[in-house]
Amino acid sequence: MGKLVITGGERLSGKVRLSGSKNSALAILVGAAMGTGWTRLENVPNYVDVHVLCEILRELGAHVRPAGPGALEIDGSSLSYHTPSYEAVRKLRASFYTAGLLLARLGKAVVPFPGGDVIGARGIDFHLEGFRALGAEVAIEHGYVKLSAPELVGTNFYIGRASHGTTVNMMFAACFARGTTTLENAARDPEIVDLAVFLNSMGAKIRGAGTSTIKIEGVKQLSATSYEIMPDRLEAGTFAIASAITGGDILIENAVPEHLRTVIIKLREAGAEIEESSNMMRVVGPDRPRAVNIETLPYPGFPTDLQPQFTALMTVAGGISSITETRFENRFTYADELRRMGADLRVDRDTIIVRGVERLTGAPVESPRDIRGGAALVVAALSALGETELSGVEHIDRGYDHIERKLAMLGARIRRID
Repeated sequence: MGKLVITGGERLSGKVRLSGSKNSALAILVGAAMGTGWTRLENVPNYVDVHVLCEILRELGAHVRPAGPGALEIDGSSLSYHTPSYEAVRKLRASFYTAGLLLARLGKAVVPFPGGDVIGARGIDFHLEGFRALGAEVAIEHGYVKLSAPELVGTNFYIGRASHGTTVNMMFAACFARGTTTLENAARDPEIVDLAVFLNSMGAKIRGAGTSTIKIEGVKQLSATSYEIMPDRLEAGTFAIASAITGGDILIENAVPEHLRTVIIKLREAGAEIEESSNMMRVVGPDRPRAVNIETLPYPGFPTDLQPQFTALMTVAGGISSITETRFENRFTYADELRRMGADLRVDRDTIIVRGVERLTGAPVESPRDIRGGAALVVAALSALGETELSGVEHIDRGYDHIERKLAMLGARIRRID
């Protein structure tokens, strides 16, 4: 538990290097336990959610050990327990990836309903429908999902709402299914491609990742490999928006601009100047951003995980902007905290109408139980007049590795109070 104290008004400038992708790492950590032998993972982010997931894998019998800065080694040979603890699973939603892992490896799983960010109803119905399609028996009893299948059989399955989590779980389960599985309307995110490349390096046969149709040919087993996790595009987007709101000049190293194409377009509409290369992007913020309308959509559309930060940018933009959230019905929990800082905004169902003000002012605020909502308050505080005291930092730590250190290196006046 802790607080961030931020004195706003400083123009951010300099270089920042990204951590490994949180969303990619969580799936790949579970995927590593699909194989036998020590798999080495590089560029693993030092996020709280990553540590929690490692503990869950250990509970299930997998071996997990540190292997140097930003590196982990995982061996799933001794995976033997089919029930992760409720207390661990309730901390993050990605813990439900263990359902696909255990069903594929052990033929059974008893997994509690997952926890994670409080941003709306994120049911697991699509996951369960997919497991049934592969031939598993599914039951829900006393808050646990019980799965069993002597053998999984390849199938054709349509994934509702292009669910990212369902795509991941179906890839795990289908790897060991007899025959070929075709996933229609699959998530197209770069993290899905990263997972597919990783699993293929272990011996899986996955084609089509990055498109809406993924084909998985079942194999008997997966073997150990070495792999480097992709950089975090959501961290890149957060720093890009921080540069834009402070009129800054930040060089984001180890970034893949192609993963942020829609975000870059919208930042340019807002007045930011952006230079790109294959592995970096430089973002120069305007004197004052222009109002821009956005609507969140599945990749390659505008990501829901950068919507709160972009809303923070729009609170000081010239004009009126409209922010529409189509993915989660409760992702505006940060709005009242922005109002404490002087933002002029109105929530109307799935849309926020923002009338930009000249300047936000520092205030005591609290991060919602949403990683990105907390990041939005950090972004807002960087431009606010005076001091902001932000509590609930433990929620931000789930998706950012000591964000205050990187921001301080860019010139922000920010410190953590434990």
